[in-house]
Amino acid sequence: MPAETTTSKQLPHQAPFYARSRFLLIALALGLVYSYGWRVTEIDLRELIRDFHLVKPLVTALAHPDLITANTESATAEASFLLGPSALPPKPIQPPKTSRPTLRLSRQGGKIGDTLTAEGFNLKPDSQGKLVWVNSIGQEFPLAAIATDGKGRFYREIRVPDLARGKEQRVKAVLTWETGGWRISHTLKLAADKMIETIFLALMATSLAIPVAVPLSFLGARNLMSPHPLGMAVYYAVRTLFNVLRSIEPLILAILFAVWVGIGPFAGVLALGLHSVAALGKLYSEQIESIDPGPVEAVTATGATRLQMILYAVVPQVAPQFLAFTFYRWDINVRMSTIIGFVGGGGIGFLLQQWINLLQYNQAGTALLIITLVVITLDTISAKVRQKVI
Repeated sequence: MPAETTTSKQLPHQAPFYARSRFLLIALALGLVYSYGWRVTEIDLRELIRDFHLVKPLVTALAHPDLITANTESATAEASFLLGPSALPPKPIQPPKTSRPTLRLSRQGGKIGDTLTAEGFNLKPDSQGKLVWVNSIGQEFPLAAIATDGKGRFYREIRVPDLARGKEQRVKAVLTWETGGWRISHTLKLAADKMIETIFLALMATSLAIPVAVPLSFLGARNLMSPHPLGMAVYYAVRTLFNVLRSIEPLILAILFAVWVGIGPFAGVLALGLHSVAALGKLYSEQIESIDPGPVEAVTATGATRLQMILYAVVPQVAPQFLAFTFYRWDINVRMSTIIGFVGGGGIGFLLQQWINLLQYNQAGTALLIITLVVITLDTISAKVRQKVI
């Protein structure tokens, strides 16, 4: 009997994945996409180094927030100025006959761009302060720094600013000096107050969104609506509504509601609430679509109505996830509310925008620090809640 012989079939040689034509084509396509994207977005890494000196003072100021300040006292002296089309001739400044702090101007009126002299008398000796222009609607614009001599006098040339509005104007000299001791700064108190407003703004927006998002989420779940053609029509209508509302940024909604109901936190509540309806509705409906169908079939087999099936087979499965998503959305709304404040949505964002526009970066740093601490705290609380309920 001849010996059995076995032949082994050799597997065809396969090239490594990086040498295959398909991989090379994909890599080439990705290279072209990112090359075009690099050119379209005008990325130039050299500018990060070349122009760093421009942003360094800003970063330095933001890194030194205005948290505590020395106890101070201040003294103020004011002088009136009439804004008109023609400039009045300058007059020599005469010292006052009283010992009260006094500010006098070489011109009592004029137009934008005119130069004049401001001279202070009987102020606190050897002190520093600033000159401020106040227009007819109370807006203040810094003009120059001042310093008094040993007799409490100062002399400074100023110019009527471009932002002067109305007829009746004022020039104000403000001197400030330390009296010893430290206290919480006014900036920190103001930022903390607005941060509390921001937290409750986000809370109210989330709370108002829940009663709308929950019923809509059941209508937007395919597994609950698919058995009937009418149900599928409702499903697509609700999902389209979610997509439309989610595609509109809360910033745009805040502008809309600020025009509708006025600037303030109510506009922010409406903007975040409407956007939260779409965001929570989508999350809730997707969670409903991923439930275990076993309990649904068991409850349906007992002859339960559709409402009973949802209450006893669906809700118990999704309630913990709904709660977790709600806390997560509140956390998101707190962060988003700081942005919609830039367009009049209230909260700390409105205050932050003012400080940035006025180049008060130390005050802006205070707001950013508080926002960061609150977001970290809420994220920690939200994570613990989600961990316990899921």
